[in-house]
Amino acid sequence: MWVWLRVILAMVVAVMPGGFPLVLGYVATRTLLARWRAARAQSQLSGREPSLKDVVASLQFRELVREARAAL
Repeated sequence: MWVWLRVILAMVVAVMPGGFPLVLGYVATRTLLARWRAARAQSQLSGREPSLKDVVASLQFRELVREARAAL
């Protein structure tokens, strides 16, 4: 299923004028969810619930670029 979503997103970026912001939103959401899952797994060890602020503060631009390359 994810393969089809990647193909569709690549087509949207190529065809639609507003496709690039759509892909950026997809990549940011995908990265944020991955970081959220990692923070929740790590918090189970420490006993403290992660906040959205902590997760967003830990994001780095190079992770977004890495996810963008993996997404397309």
